[in-house]
Amino acid sequence: MEYAAIRHFGDKRYCYAIAKGRFLIRLEIKKKDAVKVILHMQDKYLPLRFVDTRRECMMELAYSDNYIDYFEAVVEMDMVCLRYFFEIQDTSGTIVYYGNHDFYHECITDIDKMYDCPQTLREEELFELPEWAKNKVVYQIFPSRFATDKEVPDEIWYQAPIDHKADLKGSLRGIINHLDYIKNLGVDILYMTPIFCSKSSHKYNIDDYYQIDPAFGDKEDLKELVQKAHKLGMYVILDGVFNHTGLDFFAFRDIQEKKEQSKYLDWYYIEGFPLVMEWGKRPNYKTFSYASPMPKLNLQNKEAADFVIDVASSWIKDCDIDGWRLDVADEIHHAFWKRFRKEMKAVKKDILIVGEIWHFAGDFLEGDEWDSVMNYEFHRSVMDLVAKQKICPSVFMGNLNFIKGNLNQSLDGYLWNIIDSHDTERFINTVQKDVKKLRMAAALQLLLPGMPMIYYGDEVALEGGPDPDCRRGMLWDENRQNKELLSYYQTLIRIRHNYPELTEGIVQEQYTEDEKGLIYIKRQLGDKYITLVFHTQKGTINLPELKGLQNLVTEQKFLGSLGDYEAAVLVE
Repeated sequence: MEYAAIRHFGDKRYCYAIAKGRFLIRLEIKKKDAVKVILHMQDKYLPLRFVDTRRECMMELAYSDNYIDYFEAVVEMDMVCLRYFFEIQDTSGTIVYYGNHDFYHECITDIDKMYDCPQTLREEELFELPEWAKNKVVYQIFPSRFATDKEVPDEIWYQAPIDHKADLKGSLRGIINHLDYIKNLGVDILYMTPIFCSKSSHKYNIDDYYQIDPAFGDKEDLKELVQKAHKLGMYVILDGVFNHTGLDFFAFRDIQEKKEQSKYLDWYYIEGFPLVMEWGKRPNYKTFSYASPMPKLNLQNKEAADFVIDVASSWIKDCDIDGWRLDVADEIHHAFWKRFRKEMKAVKKDILIVGEIWHFAGDFLEGDEWDSVMNYEFHRSVMDLVAKQKICPSVFMGNLNFIKGNLNQSLDGYLWNIIDSHDTERFINTVQKDVKKLRMAAALQLLLPGMPMIYYGDEVALEGGPDPDCRRGMLWDENRQNKELLSYYQTLIRIRHNYPELTEGIVQEQYTEDEKGLIYIKRQLGDKYITLVFHTQKGTINLPELKGLQNLVTEQKFLGSLGDYEAAVLVE
């Protein structure tokens, strides 16, 4: 047994409340090193000579990633403080005891050699998430290119490739006019990229955070959009660009005019004057990336932070939006996000807060900052499995289990699982227009727990290369749409909605067969069972033991085999 791989901390990453009086405790061990783990517990303050509070709990192997086994136990407790340690048995039968970061060959009796869990503290840190959002389907809209209420010739709307400057006259009214389409697809949540005043098509360099860009409409249009979406049972999330502003934002404009005399100097990270703003030269002020049109805000400055808090609060109050997706959120310090969460939840308790981050985000997802993230870890894993065929099914599942094993259990059902976005090449382009591969990616996205985020047009095979070409006009001409693919998306989403065991069910059986490209998952919810089978490569795979079950994807009896990149959802 490799002691260096055994890991536990007595903090809210490894020991946390999942409800009042109910706690989850997690231990990491090198994969396949341990055959049994027992959690030993006792009350910190009640001496054993007066009352024996000792108890044991068998820990279960909850997940395995590509290197680590994650053992977990859920325990009930009602005390001031719990002391605990672990008994670990390896494959040879050797037993070791692990407490307070040390190993012992005899059972631990000294409570100072145990881990510590103050109950009230951990319960006050309980991760509370908006129940309405769990496992819901998100639809990402790029407003300037999704739909218009104006006359735009086809040669303009359907231009390909497309650049940043193309004006397709997309609008909020256009989105309103297509809400029925979005609802019929099965979408639960609309997420729009920025809609505030900006001179660009993408609006990520905002000049006025209190005004809807006139090209899109006005505040009344947004209110109408939100109200109509709510009536259809859908929610609306806006894009919060709070890491940086545009050049004509009032504070940065004041700095350009008054230089060292500007009272807003500390709103940004200015290194000197004159400002270096020429294209191709590194700016002498911090920016998003090194893009001079996007100067970075200093949110350690209280006035700047107050401004952002007021902006975000105002749109919730004025238009009843349901959440914020936060752009470049991992480049803003934790103290601000802790304040942001408190302020937003005070305005609307069940607001959803989602951070954009392209890597593992555990330090932002501990219950006091964001509710979720755009799950680029999922994106990369699907790309490597289906598009690039660089990994096998067991590694894919291991990647997903790494996320599960390292995040709060409450986040199951809340991560935004994406296969592409406005910042990436369209998946259909990555797979050289192989619709079968897109169908497989969609199946993994829509049939596994989480919040699948569909990038507008994926469902009809809208093409597009890397940014900005991934932001083409939506295919509203039905002759340009892949109708079979659209029907497939609708079918998968309908199954997701109608069979909660897909996302809420307990995993009863799960395995992969790498040579065959197979992923098999069986879940149970109450007395209902559902089986997922993904064939992630070319060829035919035979599964005679499943023959005769009802395949919800085809709405026919399963014939016992799957072809190229096919998925099945089976019920008895």
